[in-house]
Amino acid sequence: MSDAPAIALIEYTSVALGTRAADALAKKAPVDIVRVGTFQPGRFAVLFEGDVASVQESFAAGCQYGAESVLDRVLLPDVNRSVYDAVGGATTDWSPDTLGIIETPTLAAVLEAADAAVKGANVCIVQLRLGDGLGGKGLAYFTGEQADVEAAIEIGCGRIANRSAPACSSIIPRWDDALREKLSRSTRFGEGW
Repeated sequence: MSDAPAIALIEYTSVALGTRAADALAKKAPVDIVRVGTFQPGRFAVLFEGDVASVQESFAAGCQYGAESVLDRVLLPDVNRSVYDAVGGATTDWSPDTLGIIETPTLAAVLEAADAAVKGANVCIVQLRLGDGLGGKGLAYFTGEQADVEAAIEIGCGRIANRSAPACSSIIPRWDDALREKLSRSTRFGEGW
């Protein structure tokens, strides 16, 4: 991913309509498609970046051309750098203090929650998972001091509270060293062993 100031993600329930919409948004304005394709359970998503005006224009086109199939969407015109890096696969050290987790029913919701959480509290986003291996869910892991993690989870979940399906969250103070060591290798069951 580049240093673009804006990212957007649109999720579709139809692969055919999502692909058509992705083509329309790519042609509408000069944006870079970061990720595009299918994920479980049979959905389609496109994640793109660029300058704010271009992303806004393409976002509108993607929502219009796939309107009957849009499951969820988010446009972050000033995305936090740590969220931006996490979308690209970057991870940070898993702090031993407190672990916070936000789990959402959609990819767009976890992006919005994670961005709000790291902007509103002094936490590190250690991993962001978008859909694959999660049945279409989004998952964000945060670490930091307990009060900061509590604030981040409250802020992140509060940001997406008006969506149709609520987020699930957890705060684990002084979490187990062996668990931390295993999860830092991989949060996917059966990987990293």
